[in-house]
Amino acid sequence: MKPVIGVTPDFNAGDRKEWGGREPTYFLRARYIRAIEELGGIPLILPLVAETTARRRLLDGVDGLLLTGSGPDLPPRLYGERQRYKFPLMSERRADFELDLVHQARTRDLPLLAICGGMQTVNVACGGSLFQDIPAQVRSALVHRQKTKAILVSHPVAVTPKSLLKKIVNKASLMVNSSHHQSVKTVAPSLIASAVAPDGIVEAIESPTHRFLLAIQWHPEFLFERHAAHRRLFEALLRAARRTRA
Repeated sequence: MKPVIGVTPDFNAGDRKEWGGREPTYFLRARYIRAIEELGGIPLILPLVAETTARRRLLDGVDGLLLTGSGPDLPPRLYGERQRYKFPLMSERRADFELDLVHQARTRDLPLLAICGGMQTVNVACGGSLFQDIPAQVRSALVHRQKTKAILVSHPVAVTPKSLLKKIVNKASLMVNSSHHQSVKTVAPSLIASAVAPDGIVEAIESPTHRFLLAIQWHPEFLFERHAAHRRLFEALLRAARRTRA
């Protein structure tokens, strides 16, 4: 049977003009769903339910999780800092839901792939911190918000030897796209960095003690159709999810 992958949507609580305006609205790029469906899984978009028991019931029905990117940032208070820059913040509803899902996925050893803002959520959930704004806080940083289309790659990352990421992509370095102004600052104690950009920005983290917990800063949903290495990321999630179902 095909594995069911729970996918987290973005959420406008009623304060974003471009996505529903004052009407609270879920939204999600279809590319995430296509990647799961076309590579052999069943995507299931998860509602951001508030009750812990309801969240557990949702996870009972999935074989793996995909944490997607987000336009707004995680509130810095979640990693012990005050907000230093005037960027939009993620709704409390989404932040609380996804942080809890990371904890539950770790407890259940449920396969989890996190992308871009999802990677930042994983790091914060596990006790790490973030750069609130790369251009303002990292000297000589690369341009991490590329001006070209996301279907094009923009810079390399060095992949950590013997990491889960290395086993998946089977490459020592990888060209990635880039669309973020925040990134991991301090890697959470229970995680390791598994890819780094030339400027030192951490581009992937993973858990060495879980079956499949991988978080990446780039957007493979824009690349999986043309680049085998990025397709392998979704295929690896689906393989791990099939083992959950079995």
